Amino acid sequence: MTTLPPSYALLTDGSTIEIRAARADDSADVRAMHEQLSPDSAYLRFFSLSRQAAEREAERICRPESPDHAALLAHRDGRLVGVASYELTTRAGVAEIAFAVPDDMHGHGVATLLLEHLVSLARQRGLTAFSGETLLENTDMQKVFADAGLPVERHFSDGVIDVTIPLPSHNGAQLDRYLDAVAGRASRADVASLAHLLRPASVAVIGAGRRRGSVGREILHNIVAGGFAGPVYAVNPRGRSMEGLACLASADDLPAGTELAVIAVPAAKVPTVAAQCGQKGVRALVVITSGLGAAGADLLAICRRYGMRLVGPNCFGLATSVPRLNATFAVTMPLDGAAGVVVQSGGVGIALLEHLGRLGIGVSSFASVGDKYDVSSNDLLTWWEQDGQTKLAILYVESFGSPRGFARTARRVGRKLPVLTVIGGRSAAGQRAAASHTAAAATPLVTQEALFSQAGVIATHSLGELVDAAALLACAPLPDGRRIGIVSNAGGAGVLAADACGDSGLTVATLGCATQRKLARLLPPGAAVAGPVDTGAAVSVAAFRSCLEVVSADDGVDAVLALEVPTAVADLASAITTASVTRPMVAVLLGQPESVSVRPASGGESAAGPPSLILAYADSEGAARALAHACQYREWRDSQHGQIPELDDVDAAGARAIIAASLADNPGGGWLAGPDAAALVACYGIHTVPTETAEDAAAAVAAAERLGGRVVLKAEATGVVHKSQAGAVRLDLRTPAEVAGAYEELAAAFGDRLQRVLVQPMQAGGVETIVGVVQEPVFGPLVVFGLGGVATDVLADRSARLTPLTDADADAMISAVRAAPLLLGQGGSPAVDTAALAGVLLRVSRLADDLPGVAELDLNPVIARPDGVYPVDVRVRVAPATARDPFLRQLR
Repeated sequence: MTTLPPSYALLTDGSTIEIRAARADDSADVRAMHEQLSPDSAYLRFFSLSRQAAEREAERICRPESPDHAALLAHRDGRLVGVASYELTTRAGVAEIAFAVPDDMHGHGVATLLLEHLVSLARQRGLTAFSGETLLENTDMQKVFADAGLPVERHFSDGVIDVTIPLPSHNGAQLDRYLDAVAGRASRADVASLAHLLRPASVAVIGAGRRRGSVGREILHNIVAGGFAGPVYAVNPRGRSMEGLACLASADDLPAGTELAVIAVPAAKVPTVAAQCGQKGVRALVVITSGLGAAGADLLAICRRYGMRLVGPNCFGLATSVPRLNATFAVTMPLDGAAGVVVQSGGVGIALLEHLGRLGIGVSSFASVGDKYDVSSNDLLTWWEQDGQTKLAILYVESFGSPRGFARTARRVGRKLPVLTVIGGRSAAGQRAAASHTAAAATPLVTQEALFSQAGVIATHSLGELVDAAALLACAPLPDGRRIGIVSNAGGAGVLAADACGDSGLTVATLGCATQRKLARLLPPGAAVAGPVDTGAAVSVAAFRSCLEVVSADDGVDAVLALEVPTAVADLASAITTASVTRPMVAVLLGQPESVSVRPASGGESAAGPPSLILAYADSEGAARALAHACQYREWRDSQHGQIPELDDVDAAGARAIIAASLADNPGGGWLAGPDAAALVACYGIHTVPTETAEDAAAAVAAAERLGGRVVLKAEATGVVHKSQAGAVRLDLRTPAEVAGAYEELAAAFGDRLQRVLVQPMQAGGVETIVGVVQEPVFGPLVVFGLGGVATDVLADRSARLTPLTDADADAMISAVRAAPLLLGQGGSPAVDTAALAGVLLRVSRLADDLPGVAELDLNPVIARPDGVYPVDVRVRVAPATARDPFLRQLR
């Protein structure tokens, strides 16, 4: 029976509550809470004012949990502040729900949060709907139902409203609407809790050393020198004063309600100091200290107990521009600006702060989250979405606590502002060994790229590439497309720029006839004017400026790349910064010492606004990559993101029964037998080609005659995973003699290991593809598509996405592989049925979401033809798994 473990979550005001299952020893508290309800609230809950109601309710709530009963309690600061429960009704799959919240806690979101947790538990237990009764005057409860994001069916009778709430399926538009509503509530609560961290009115530094040079003392110095406007408290038991502040002996001496505390004390003392802060009403902690070991769990438990948000431990600190707060031990004050930055590595954070300051971009807020016990990139993205200052978000994260939550948050935030990151852990050493083709394809790089691609995150492969892209996105308008007009004063450099554009997926614009005539009048005879434009080394400043303006006005140009090779003839950089262009423009100044710099522009106003800044790169490769990232972001932002389809012909219960039966025989899991694997995918509408089994040569011949036409024989043998590689396949058998001979060959080759021989019709023509899924332990199910058959590992032509897939995701996966022209009918070959192929991907996505016990699945090959798709072989490995709800609103 599925149960929800105890967890913490945020209310609408940012305070923390604990949610857990009711126990027998909670009876007195449950009874007392109900007895203390006001007469009006008690009447609305029980429809009467019975004196025995509280006692009976406590007995019902606190009886042992069972499949037909669940009860959850919410505690804040040790006080019971909410009760929610359900009881199964006589209607199959329907449970009746009930709630109670003390009068003074109404309006804080307690009942809504408890409802979300009940929904999660009920869905995992296979329930399909909630029901309930509420009085017409109980507007608070009606609002909880109406705002939940779930459809509500209401029937009125004698002043009572009968409510039925269908629960969302595992995929589909209904679930998406519900998750959007949950995410909205989570965002508002998260922002309320983060205000104490990112907009504190007062700050304490605990562990500030008496002498300069210690981490705590440098943080205190930076806070004071940086001009923080609120009260600042220095805590050191052996100090009298520092930075002009009187020292407090311990955290116990802090004024009540101090909002933020920065802790830089020895590891063994951190839990004690944190508890002292909680007792004084501190609302947020930044723990600089590293090496906490087992004390780390104590620290987090203390933060949860007192409702404090936590950055760190093992971190570099945080900085904000409003209020002006530098609670880091950086050498210089971070420049105020437009970039939100969150990093796990302090070293990367220092480098980013330096680059963003040098470029004049600056930061709106910066957080080094270190070991990331609590506050993470998800939280910071949520803050930047609404802070009114942040124009782009930069992330360097080495792990994900909730990848699906991150993807949903990043996708929402990315609609408002660019989100950039660096992909880490790309080395081959990060790839785990796996038996299936799909699992072997699910490398750390593939998984992270899938996550970032679906979320619209701009993923770079180095810190330099990240800075190059961030500079462009912060300082220049987005191009309308990928057509780049190149203007250079050196033909060879222009050729290299064109190559760089091609390598980055950009198109070098071929200029229109009218543009070419204008350029020919500006340049000497023989100058290249079709694109790339080669002005010649002796071009004047005025002529080069005019060329840029003419090219930018061409209707076939989306952005301009201006390239200067330094000469003694003219300083063309001035031509670039003074040109009046009508398209986004970047410069490449060969010989520039910095990889990217920002130069003031004095040209006229462009169609996208005044070009006040020009980005100058040291080489064409950096400029082209930055432009490509900007184009990709524009395309993602403007695209339609598709829908998760409703699949009504799914037999999830039948599929679960197959897995349960297999795990009953093999508790550790393993590969399903061929017929069971085929039956499993058939539960999700994926039907493999007709298959018969044969125990001897005569049975194989008879099976071939029933199937008709040419056939294939495949051996299922102990230890054989990939049949083709093991020599376990015999193709294109036409006569009974050939079938019988092939059977004997397989029997001789595998001997006692042979379990059975499969007989299938030969599938002629078409393109062999693979569709698979692997349960990635951190990121969840990953669907893989690519060229299949024996070529799948050799060519490694694959695309991948995390579930759940939308119809747009499925189409994009098919188009993303290098073999896509074979599927789309280019080069004279007929197009395959890509809609049917996308349908298989969507069904596999749903299967993986519904069945966490499916550890690996390969449909290989899936033969795609113009008349449909034909899954030939399926392999499924099952393993024990615990159902999880990645969208349940809870803290770590």
